Amino acid sequence: MLTADRVVHTTCPYCGVGCQIDLHVKDGLIYRSDGRFDNNVNYGALCVKGRFGFDFVHAHDRLRKPLIRAQRNDDFQETGWDHALDYVAERLGAIRDQYGPDSVAVLTSAKCTNEENYLIQKFARAVIGTNNVDHCARL
Repeated sequence: MLTADRVVHTTCPYCGVGCQIDLHVKDGLIYRSDGRFDNNVNYGALCVKGRFGFDFVHAHDRLRKPLIRAQRNDDFQETGWDHALDYVAERLGAIRDQYGPDSVAVLTSAKCTNEENYLIQKFARAVIGTNNVDHCARL
């Protein structure tokens, strides 16, 4: 039986519910997750993703740095976060200015917290000026 080097208290990344979990880490690898009982969100219960869905953290092909390309047919190049965010802001602003705010749409994710989804819709409406906001889990 493995014994954890450390236990990390965190929030499950799979949806906006906010389930509290303990990640058991050994030699830098997550090998187990447990629901936390000391909260009013999940009372120790986890769905299958929260309990077993952490393989992606250690995936060898996971993106670890931003990638951008200057032109559509160029290869992606690694860059820093500041440069990537500046580039995205510049391009979104140029597209909005040239084609109008409704030429931009924002799709959010169920892996974001409710607060993050709220912020992205505020960004879309207040900064970009569009109501084209959707969510991948919309039924």
